Amino acid sequence: MTIWQTIILAAIAVFALKLAGYLVPPALVEKPTPARIANLLTVALLAALIVVQTVGGQQGLVLDARVPALIVAAGLLAIRAPFIVVVAAAAVVAALIRLWT
Repeated sequence: MTIWQTIILAAIAVFALKLAGYLVPPALVEKPTPARIANLLTVALLAALIVVQTVGGQQGLVLDARVPALIVAAGLLAIRAPFIVVVAAAAVVAALIRLWT
């Protein structure tokens, strides 16, 4: 299977999944439990993506300037700092650590 066949197959699968979402009855989605699960699942998937992109390497864990930057960003988000401040502070921390090492 070539790369383009894989991409086309993945696009068809994503389209079918999105179409299936429109077929779900609204009464099912409006119940409190499925709505709460959908909200929490989104946060969990985003958190997992952030962790994988931060410490994931080719063959194992990579602990570099991204980890302290992520810790600074999490701390600033915990104290409800504006998002632009969070991004700027994390970027500055990562840049300074990369400068010093």
